[in-house]
Amino acid sequence: MSTRPPRSSLRFAPRAAVFAIAAITLAACNSKNAYVPPPPPKVQVAQPLQRPVTEYLELTGNTQAFASVDLVARVQGFLTSINYVDGARVKKGAQLFGIERDIYQAQVNQQEATLASDQATEEYNKAEYGRQATLARQDFASQATAQEWKSKWDQSAADILNAQAAIWLAKINLGYTQVLAPFDGVVTNHLVDVGALVGVSGPTKLSTIIQTDPLYVYFTLSEPQILSIQRNLAQHGLALRTTDLSDVPVEFGLQGEEGYPHKAHLNYASPQVDFASGTLTARALFDNKDGAILPGLFVRVRTPIAQQEKALLTRNDSIGTSQEGSYVLVVGADNVVERKVVTTGVRDGQLRVIESGLSPDDWVVTEGVQRAFPGAKVDPQRGQLASAEPEPATSPEKATSPASDKK
Repeated sequence: MSTRPPRSSLRFAPRAAVFAIAAITLAACNSKNAYVPPPPPKVQVAQPLQRPVTEYLELTGNTQAFASVDLVARVQGFLTSINYVDGARVKKGAQLFGIERDIYQAQVNQQEATLASDQATEEYNKAEYGRQATLARQDFASQATAQEWKSKWDQSAADILNAQAAIWLAKINLGYTQVLAPFDGVVTNHLVDVGALVGVSGPTKLSTIIQTDPLYVYFTLSEPQILSIQRNLAQHGLALRTTDLSDVPVEFGLQGEEGYPHKAHLNYASPQVDFASGTLTARALFDNKDGAILPGLFVRVRTPIAQQEKALLTRNDSIGTSQEGSYVLVVGADNVVERKVVTTGVRDGQLRVIESGLSPDDWVVTEGVQRAFPGAKVDPQRGQLASAEPEPATSPEKATSPASDKK
């Protein structure tokens, strides 16, 4: 027997479904829309680092040769030889130029002959004086005659001294015919060719020898920097010193080099400030063993001026500026952003020293600063600042002197 429903029931089933859907739709339309606030933005926060920071004074300077001497012809004559290759490194005492020696050797020989003659005369006068003195004691000669020969003997002795001095002078002039290196160094190109007459109207410059090991690095400090150094030293009970400076390190870098890879030490500081320029000249000494750094180069110089044992640092890019000054955004215990005005110090790599306005337990917004606003809530993601090796900080004026008294 069939259980199929009547055809009339099948006809009304779709209509019932439609009415049910419409009822549900109307019920949904009658419900109220509720606003669901978005979650607070996520920001990265980190507490400031505390570590020692060395402050450096950054300056500009230039390299200079340790010694530079013009090689000159001090005697007149024709240049007979050039005994080096232009630009060569030579040792102290090496012959670099030769000037004709014949005339000066002849002068030495002539003075030596004069000396020999004077010595013979002195021997004769000495003997004759002894004979006349003996005769005078025996009354066979007058005292006047004996005294006359005594005078001749003394005169001949003086002539010997004069001849010896003339030989010494002639030998000096003979030595000037060989132009020698006064120290180890590099010799520039020769300025006079072989065969040229030199030393006619005065010393003739032949070339220049330069000593580049060690090497000087000169730089200057401005008057405000000097006064700032003195003030800071006075606070520590120290005085500015311009002597005994070898314990003060100096670093420098050339153009195109990163950082300050070359290490030197302070060698000299002027005892007075130049009244015309208002600067004080200082000099560092650098061991230029391989001769890689040439004199006359522009360099960037830095020298330590202060040491902060417990400096507070945060990321430099997390510091903003406003009319009130520099500020950082910190997140409190209730995750509400607060703006703190701070006093910034020197930069230390990617970090910057905060001198005041921030405490070590503050959580500073380091990333997502654009999503954090004072008074707004955030979702802080706590982390740590990179604790890389501290980099030397630089300061244009704030200083404790590199030339301070030793403690």
